[in-house]
Amino acid sequence: MRRFLFLFAFLLSPAALALEIQTSPQIAAHFRDAKVSGTFVMLDVGAQRWIGHNTARAATRYSPASTFKIPNSLIGLATGSVSSVDEVFYHYDGTPQYLKSWEHDMGLRGALPVSNVSAYQELARRIGLTPMQQNLSLLNYGNKTIEGGVDQFWLNDSLKISAVEQVQFLTRLAQGALPYSAEIQAAVREITLLETGRNWKLYGKTGWTGRKQPSIGWFVGWVEQDGKLYSFALNMDIPDASDLPKRIDIAKASLRTQGLLPTVK
Repeated sequence: MRRFLFLFAFLLSPAALALEIQTSPQIAAHFRDAKVSGTFVMLDVGAQRWIGHNTARAATRYSPASTFKIPNSLIGLATGSVSSVDEVFYHYDGTPQYLKSWEHDMGLRGALPVSNVSAYQELARRIGLTPMQQNLSLLNYGNKTIEGGVDQFWLNDSLKISAVEQVQFLTRLAQGALPYSAEIQAAVREITLLETGRNWKLYGKTGWTGRKQPSIGWFVGWVEQDGKLYSFALNMDIPDASDLPKRIDIAKASLRTQGLLPTVK
């Protein structure tokens, strides 16, 4: 395993400047075997040890796509735009949606797992442009740029964030260290929980910039295992929608190289 010290140019995210990341041939092999180009980066929070693949790309910013639903949920709760993750704020109007699972009324608890774009656009409109900008700055989220409308900026390449910055943001959420109440952070952690086992929990959110090229897919989150915390982010090129499942498959395989999550039998 090689160790590099990266001093990235101004086009790359400031959060990754002078960041030391161990590169893993095992993780690289998962991308190679899946025949996709991308990056994976993980922080062992207790040891403050970074490991990953394609570290230059890990420091490069892309649209967060639906991974922005995590900070959008936090901001919605913090601004009082919704009172809780269970408040039904999205009311389906009968218009055919991209997914059938979006075609009913729901709150954040229902909207985040199915990644309901329309629901989160409604939430963003409730929040409003100025409070949204103020909270993105408060969170220091990516480039903090809002252009093209309050319900479009995370979908239209205005807002951008790197995999490294995703890990840093999610680490703070997992630790309850964001500038919001403990109750708000706990509520959002609860609705991002994906899987649990005897001694571990996996939290996360996928994202996809859609069929426009270049198309980027995300899977970001964290693992709590044996009382320790590991935050991660993957992004990859999505040449075809059939590649979407590889986001989670490669991330989980990469986590397993670090002794996290159960081994696939």
